[in-house]
Amino acid sequence: MLNLLGAVDFNPVLAPVLEVINAILWPAIGLVGAIGTIYCIILGVRLAKADEAGSREKAKKDLIGAIIGFVVIFVLIVGLKVLMPILQDWVSTQVTT
Repeated sequence: MLNLLGAVDFNPVLAPVLEVINAILWPAIGLVGAIGTIYCIILGVRLAKADEAGSREKAKKDLIGAIIGFVVIFVLIVGLKVLMPILQDWVSTQVTT
C-alpha cells in the first residue's frame, strides 16, 4: 500500500490547499483578536454595570469564559501558523517514501 501511495504525486492537490490555509491564518488571527477584544470589553462593561450579586457573578463567569476561549482559539491559530512548515515537510516525506 505504501508503494502505491509513493507513486502518486499529491503535490498538485496539497499545494493549493496549503496556500489557502496559509492565506487564511493571518486574517484569522486579526479577526479573533478584534472580536475577542470587543466582546471582552462588552462583558467588562456589563460586569461594571451589574447591580445585583447574582448578575455580577454571571457577568464575571461570562468574562472569564470568554477570555479563556479567545486565548485558546488564538493559541491554536498561532500554533497552526507556526507548525504549518513542519506539517508540509512531514507530508512531503510521507508521500515520497
